[in-house]
Amino acid sequence: MLSQNIIKELTNIVGKDNNILTSKEDLICYSYDATNQKFLPDAVVFPKDAQEISLILKMANFEGFPVVPRGAGSGFSGGSLPVNGGVVISLERMNKILKIDADNLTAVVEPGIVTGDLQAEVEKLGLFYPPDPTSLKFSTIGGNVAENAGGPRAVKYGVTRDYVLGLEVVLPTGEIINTGTETMKGVVGYDLTKLMVGSEGTLGIVTKIILKLIPLPEAVKTMLAVFVDMRDAAETVSKIICSRIIPSTLEFIDRNCIKCVEDYLQIGLPLNVSIRGLPKDADAILLIEVDGDKDLIEKESATIQRICLDNGAKEFRLAKDKKEVKELWKARRAISPSLKKLNPDKINEDIVVPRNKIPDAITGVQDIAKKYELTIANFGHAGDGNIHVNIMIDKSNKDELARAEKAVKEIFKLTIELGGTISGEHGIGISKMPYISMELSPAAIDAMKKIKNVLDPKGILNPGKIFYTERHNEADQGATKARSEAYV
Repeated sequence: MLSQNIIKELTNIVGKDNNILTSKEDLICYSYDATNQKFLPDAVVFPKDAQEISLILKMANFEGFPVVPRGAGSGFSGGSLPVNGGVVISLERMNKILKIDADNLTAVVEPGIVTGDLQAEVEKLGLFYPPDPTSLKFSTIGGNVAENAGGPRAVKYGVTRDYVLGLEVVLPTGEIINTGTETMKGVVGYDLTKLMVGSEGTLGIVTKIILKLIPLPEAVKTMLAVFVDMRDAAETVSKIICSRIIPSTLEFIDRNCIKCVEDYLQIGLPLNVSIRGLPKDADAILLIEVDGDKDLIEKESATIQRICLDNGAKEFRLAKDKKEVKELWKARRAISPSLKKLNPDKINEDIVVPRNKIPDAITGVQDIAKKYELTIANFGHAGDGNIHVNIMIDKSNKDELARAEKAVKEIFKLTIELGGTISGEHGIGISKMPYISMELSPAAIDAMKKIKNVLDPKGILNPGKIFYTERHNEADQGATKARSEAYV
């Protein structure tokens, strides 16, 4: 619990006008993220700039209370959870686009700007910010930076890291630093920008972001391919890439997801692009987009159609207008919430394998599902090998939960054996902390811990995340005990 003196000092820093919350009713709103795991903070503050955050962190070091940065709370790994209580720093007040430089193709933004809002603003100027997490309508750029978010367009355009040129960061001890530049090149000193991106709020709090923009593509074509055999769909992904076409999006959706989305949306879409009314034996679909020069994408879409049909697609559809494109993406973005039809709770993992190993990964996951008598729904960004494996469970069923735990470990083991990684865009946070040593060597983990301890000597910034530390063993153990609660 924070003392009244600390609460008073925090209030003096951020101001009284609804910029600090301490009542239990208000704190509950900041106690969970998309894992639905709950840890109640002692206070939530809403600073307006880096200077206020600096003062809070300096006080935290002096008083010894933990500080947890938070964006929109949409993460799937528990990275923004206050596992030890303390103060949550919500960045939602810092939500401005500070500058869009159309001449130099850059933007400077605060961390609280919603990803989709930034995209809409730059597109008005004929510019493009490609990273597009499925949560883009509510996730923030700051959260995207913290987790190095990806999205469907990562296959062609890369992830958040590839568009961050520089940062303003408040270090755990309160110092404010600037990393990177607004230029396209810059190699002065260590690359602290890349170190901070994906560090899950454990090494600093990002307060300003310099982003690279690119010209908006001239045209886009959206396609849907229907397969009666999942392996044919998975193998088609590699065949498309091998044809030297890099789609802007190449999404895989399995049978379980198709059925759930159809029921979830309830109303039919236009017949010629609807995922409703698919053949009953459809085992998987691919949602594919190409963008760029209008004449070029005509040729690319024709090539993709031929590849799909030659490799077992029962049906191939081309969206004829923006309305149909919107409806297709509405269905794709509805997958995650629609899966509740299968079971009330889920374990959402985001494994990545080399593209040519996708068929082995999907069939391997299906075998694991049968072994443990579990329902698993698979979808995701197949174009870059990133598959979202959703183990659907009822967490009140302890036997089912125990089987799910074993399945997760086997899925991670399979992923690593295939040359992949246990997380492509969700991060480690609390959820995957027990498994990090399956992928990283003791020496690599030790090097990361040393970086953390140098930047955060008192361990006040987002403790209990990513890896076990001797210094904060109690926090880590508490997070591990709550592992099962993250499966929601």
